[in-house]
Amino acid sequence: MSAKFDIVIIGGGVIGTAIARRLSRYELDICLLEKDADVASGTSKANSGIIHAGYNAAVDTLKGRLNIKSNPLFDKIAEDLKVPFKRIGSLVVGFTEEDKEWLKKEKEMGESKGIKDLQLLDQKELLHQEPEIHSEASAALYAPTAGIISPYKLTIAQAENAVKNGVEIKLLSEVVDIRTKNGYIAGVILNSGEEIKTKVIINAAGLYADEIAAMVGERYKITPRKGEYNLFDKEYGDLVNHVIFPMPSKESKGILITPTVDGNLLLGPNSNPVEEKDDLAVTKEGLEEIWQGGTSLYPNLPRDGVIASFAGLRATLPSDDFKIEALNEPVGFIDVAGIQSPGLSSAPAIANMVAEILDDIRTSLQEELKLIEANFLPELEKQPSFQDYKQNLHEWQQIFLQNKKYGEVICRCEHVTRGEIEAELDKEFISPTLNGIKRRTRAGGGRCQGGFCGPRIAEIIAEKIGISPLEVTKSGPGSEILWTRVKDVKPDRDIVYGMGDKS
Repeated sequence: MSAKFDIVIIGGGVIGTAIARRLSRYELDICLLEKDADVASGTSKANSGIIHAGYNAAVDTLKGRLNIKSNPLFDKIAEDLKVPFKRIGSLVVGFTEEDKEWLKKEKEMGESKGIKDLQLLDQKELLHQEPEIHSEASAALYAPTAGIISPYKLTIAQAENAVKNGVEIKLLSEVVDIRTKNGYIAGVILNSGEEIKTKVIINAAGLYADEIAAMVGERYKITPRKGEYNLFDKEYGDLVNHVIFPMPSKESKGILITPTVDGNLLLGPNSNPVEEKDDLAVTKEGLEEIWQGGTSLYPNLPRDGVIASFAGLRATLPSDDFKIEALNEPVGFIDVAGIQSPGLSSAPAIANMVAEILDDIRTSLQEELKLIEANFLPELEKQPSFQDYKQNLHEWQQIFLQNKKYGEVICRCEHVTRGEIEAELDKEFISPTLNGIKRRTRAGGGRCQGGFCGPRIAEIIAEKIGISPLEVTKSGPGSEILWTRVKDVKPDRDIVYGMGDKS
């Protein structure tokens, strides 16, 4: 069994889906392959969700140049894709005279790059902006163009729009080998045994980009860096007004505190290298580290306000920069690797750069690729969400009168209705898992973390797509949430009651 595409993109994170959406502007057959049960299953599901202003990365790096190019693009992207995005600005907070000098130099550096409206705040101005901040904080660098976004909602929306424009996305499709012929890309082999023939492979595999590259004889090493987070209940979402950074270190921008676009408060991450690319365990030491970092800026952070702790991994290269380039051999292989922070902030410009590289190499392919502009549809339709209508219940009533399922609340914490969940399951591109529904609707993402609504969501998924409840998973095969039906269990009565086996 085999299929044929002009381009295969490996990796369904924010970068892979941004590239898929960008290239869907052309009359090309494009396939995006993701090894997990949904896009945004790797780094894109667990990061800070910050759109950086771009002043702090050197302009002689890809990170620096692409961040600056991307930042102004997010307003239009968020509008087209109906993704929540807020330019709330960022503050880098200092405490000492030495910190003030560093902030001054950082402002000058940012201005030399064309970053507009950077401001140095004194203690009085800082306390006015952030009344709950540490009383000894004495200065801050304010960057009003910084913003916040949901990284997984952006990734999902990019995927949906790419599909709308003709891209095929194959989930649970891991690349296990790459075929070449006479120095040219010929195709990929999937874990299912399926072969996909293609002229171009774009390697956007995140933490696994080095393993994909090794399949064509390229050698580099991706080192995962773990960052741990605490997520606070929405009750504390307005404790902080901006993205708050401490003074940075060589390894990272530091442990930040930020509101989220969904109304929560987020604390983290730390930055520690790990060996395993699936090591997402949080640690007592790591959580204490981010807590100490957070309370050094906001002493009154509420420990009892934490509703979830999690970790994400960043893909780092020894150069500490992005690697975006086409190989000389095999012709048709494009690397997009080492995309750590500010990768999310750089995603649109990375996608544009890949389009430029594709244009450069298309005549060198064994069979020339023609880049003909297609009838690109940039927008998605806005889906009704009760969260958006809380201040206008009359309008929500009209939605309810058209479909009574929009009046049946499934998730009490986030006020998500059956109508919203079923609308997602009706889409062309969907991951029918508990995590897939959570990332799309917020159902299961509140204080109880799905404790009450999880079983009802599973029931809706099973009913809507016509599967047994035993087949519903949290995040794909191997994460089934039910073992068997209770009435099918026939345990020994004495064992059930703790009396042991009398045989």
